[in-house]
Amino acid sequence: MHSTITIMNAKGGVGKSTLVLTLAETLAACHGKRILVVDSDAHASISTMLMRPDWVQAIQTQGRTMVDYFITLVLKNEAVNWAAFVSSGVSDVDDARTVDLMSGGGHLTLFEREVSKEGYESRLRHAVRNFLAEARSAYDFVLIDSAPGLSILTECWLREVDFYLSPSKPDYISTHGLQFLGQFSQRDAEMGFAECLGVIISMKDINAFEDAQYERWLRQNCKHTCFDQVVPRATSLQTAAHFCPRPRSYWAKYPGETGKALRQLAAELLIRNSAALSRKGYRQGRAAE
Repeated sequence: MHSTITIMNAKGGVGKSTLVLTLAETLAACHGKRILVVDSDAHASISTMLMRPDWVQAIQTQGRTMVDYFITLVLKNEAVNWAAFVSSGVSDVDDARTVDLMSGGGHLTLFEREVSKEGYESRLRHAVRNFLAEARSAYDFVLIDSAPGLSILTECWLREVDFYLSPSKPDYISTHGLQFLGQFSQRDAEMGFAECLGVIISMKDINAFEDAQYERWLRQNCKHTCFDQVVPRATSLQTAAHFCPRPRSYWAKYPGETGKALRQLAAELLIRNSAALSRKGYRQGRAAE
């Protein structure tokens, strides 16, 4: 059940990084999965959620980020081992020790500018494809926290990963971001595009009438099936985004109904992922005949 998944919405502020964090820690702590989180956002949000800020800064200073890895491969055209850019056991959840991280860096935009300037887009995509193939064999799940918008690297992820997930707040602007992503997936279809595992409704206020209205609209009108489980707006999730220097249990970090919702979401993801892998294997088998 090895899969590469990017978490993507063309709109920012929909809870992407928090979703990556909670899925990674839930899959590790509750299902024993080995997870690699790839921080592909210039703000390095997921990196600071999974590690102490000074550790993230040290990795950036040492040139051991995801961006540095691709700079070496694509711009310098030098061979390098991706595992040297991975930090192991990064979560502050003491029963989620199987979460590893390839940290993000603030010079991602400059890197993409150089790739475009030199015409290295195909070289970048080839590098992304090889990296994913190797990382897939080492982890149960590779989860990529993609930046909002559609940059050169984000497009590479979307065209080379197995699947993508789209979180959306139950509001108009966030749903518009989903529509834009859907339209983009139809462009240059011959180049390939990841299969969508579904839309995850996030940051829902269970007491807000407007949120309930937009949730119904999403479930009825969204091109891709929404997950049954929603991610609620909860103080515990806001707190979870801050790395705790002292290790804590999964149950302490995600208490009560919040933890229950996340565990149900992860279980639903495992079911959808397994079904999608079976479909993919069937299609590949038919194509080889």
